[in-house]
Amino acid sequence: MEKEKSKVAFISVLAAIFLTSFKLVIGIITGSLGILSEALHSGLDLVAAIITLFAVKVSNKPSDIDHHYGHGKIENFSALIETLLLFITCFWIIYEALHRIESGKGLELTTTQTIFGLIVVITSIVVDVWRSRKLHRIAKKYKSQALEADAIHFSTDIWSSVVVLLGLICVKIYEWTHFEILFYADSVAALIVAVIVVHVCWVLGKKAVDALLDKAPEKESDDVKEIIKSFKDIIDYHDLKLRNSGHILFVEATIHVDPSLSLIEAHTISELLEKAIVKYDEYSKVSIHVEPHQRH
Repeated sequence: MEKEKSKVAFISVLAAIFLTSFKLVIGIITGSLGILSEALHSGLDLVAAIITLFAVKVSNKPSDIDHHYGHGKIENFSALIETLLLFITCFWIIYEALHRIESGKGLELTTTQTIFGLIVVITSIVVDVWRSRKLHRIAKKYKSQALEADAIHFSTDIWSSVVVLLGLICVKIYEWTHFEILFYADSVAALIVAVIVVHVCWVLGKKAVDALLDKAPEKESDDVKEIIKSFKDIIDYHDLKLRNSGHILFVEATIHVDPSLSLIEAHTISELLEKAIVKYDEYSKVSIHVEPHQRH
């Protein structure tokens, strides 16, 4: 697991380096706000990808004398940092786009510049589709929030690159038709990028904060309750607690059994329950406490 997660995180760093450099060069050549904003976005993604690579390596360290629950929270913290970096991107894009619209300074491109712009955007889309699919697959396989955050970032890059592509096309159409609104297409495209990123920030940030604050995962909580109820020897239960730490789901519960059962029989029931929960989530850590049921 550790090797596969680290490998895909490292590939993500290399892809971010390539795209950041590529977009920056073409953005400077064309003077396109859309492409330059994408270069900044990719630059922050590079920082995030490096943080993710570090987080993935640290999160796989086993528990020790100072960290009884392991180091999985570093992945959730990494996802939160990536969210903050995305917000910074949004503020810059919105400020620059509104400034350009207010000043009446649109974008004028030569045919050569347009061709370069199209090349960089299409290249970005191809690379981002490839790496986001790879990241999504590994993130889902190992329940890695850090890799999921990277995958969401690069999925966002796909959407925003498509918007920039449309912006560049609109600018060229303006040169032929002189339809006024198309003169600001590049700035409008940048604003649309910002809106997309703000939405992603909200979803990603909320998920990271929920994990850091140990909010019980709703679906897993309901599923574990159903597993407990499926055991006919468990009369009742209480103090069911679930929390995520990286890819690990920690589950604690107190179950009530018939007081006439022997210690061995009661222990066997708790073991079977633990195995059932681990079968449901192979990365779960389960702790079951058994109590004799008191009839009132």
